Amino acid sequence: MMMNENLTPLAKESGWRRERTQSTLPEVYRSLKIPKNGSWIRKFLAFAGPGYLVAVGYMDPGNWATDLAGGSMFGYTLLSVILLSNLMAILLQALAGKLGIVTGRDLAQACRDHYSKPVAMGLWVLCELAIAACDLAEVIGSAIALNLLFGIPLIYGVLITMFDVLLVLMLQHKGFRFIETLVITLIATIGCCFLVDLFLAKPDMGGVLGGFVPSGEIIANPTMLYIAIGILGATVMPHNLYLHSSIVQTRKFEQTALGKRQAIKFATWDSTIALFFALFINAAILVISAATFHSSGHTDVAEIEDAYHLLTPLLGTAAASVLFGVALLASGQNSTLTGTLAGQIVMEGFLNIRLPPWLRRLITRLIAVVPAVIVTGLYGPGGTADLLILSQVILSLQLSFAVIPLVKFTSDKRKMGEFANPLWLKLLAWTVASVIAVLNTVLLIQTFFG
Repeated sequence: MMMNENLTPLAKESGWRRERTQSTLPEVYRSLKIPKNGSWIRKFLAFAGPGYLVAVGYMDPGNWATDLAGGSMFGYTLLSVILLSNLMAILLQALAGKLGIVTGRDLAQACRDHYSKPVAMGLWVLCELAIAACDLAEVIGSAIALNLLFGIPLIYGVLITMFDVLLVLMLQHKGFRFIETLVITLIATIGCCFLVDLFLAKPDMGGVLGGFVPSGEIIANPTMLYIAIGILGATVMPHNLYLHSSIVQTRKFEQTALGKRQAIKFATWDSTIALFFALFINAAILVISAATFHSSGHTDVAEIEDAYHLLTPLLGTAAASVLFGVALLASGQNSTLTGTLAGQIVMEGFLNIRLPPWLRRLITRLIAVVPAVIVTGLYGPGGTADLLILSQVILSLQLSFAVIPLVKFTSDKRKMGEFANPLWLKLLAWTVASVIAVLNTVLLIQTFFG
């Protein structure tokens, strides 16, 4: 374990309290070259990749629980929440990428270098809770998939997920491009599975299009609002903001104003395109749930296991359930890869401390496995479903503590120079941050005061 606390202040005009430290992923920092010549397509492809690692967090098993619950209870109504959440995610991830490219800091390092030590430590604890909640969703989702596809009991499935740390360690030695390729392959697998299930479900296209129009009922109905905020928490992932701001620095772009501007443009394209894939998959889960369960009167399908078992009789083919299970397993394993990286970035960025990757992963996995084992043992599959939705609400509650610093930093001309957010973007970003904060306040009031 190494610690290198550098408290040397920079000149006041820099906007930072501390000097910039080394990257939180030093083994892959600026390891992928960007061609200086050639077409824009060639350059874009060199930048493509980080966006898909970010997109993984927007289609993890936690999304499944909230999307299934929303679709079965309320039909297509909450599609508008998925769309709005995805648009928020596109904006926030673009800002995260810009922060990393311009300042050379990821969001965790930026928080550490800007705030006092007590504030930075508080933000770190909150972020670790969010990562633990996300890891909990991955553990439960992977265990459920193993149970559905291979009949492995849930408790054993939860314990098996402990060993995916070995897989992650092996992949990290093969280079960052290999991890990106594997992630994109698993995303394609998930997309193909849902494309077939959508064809089998034959949704009402009029209802689907109408669902993308926001409804006032979402705010008025407490249950709908609870699920909606869960969808928001599952879609706009706080730890993804930390992740994206770091992994964009794996590209060896020119450290000039022109080079940074080009890097921002291509990184934004990359994350935006990738997040539209995430939008399709999230919407597909809710649409399948609405078309299959809500329309047939099964309005209480909030558990992944129930959805798996009902798809075959309702759609008339066992392939629907198998594809659903395969997509779930691919989703859980994909989230494992990005969760490992996010955990490393957050701990090293906030604390400026490096732990061996296996130890960092083991810590976060144990934090997730222990409650999963306890709940599974005491309450069975029903308890894991409630735990999945609760994990997404925890993510949503932590979101403001990542979004507000991100908007603040990228709007500061001392920190960003010519790349600081223009007025229109600043207003839009603060509006998104305010909407998130207000929704979370409403959720807290309803949760604790009925």
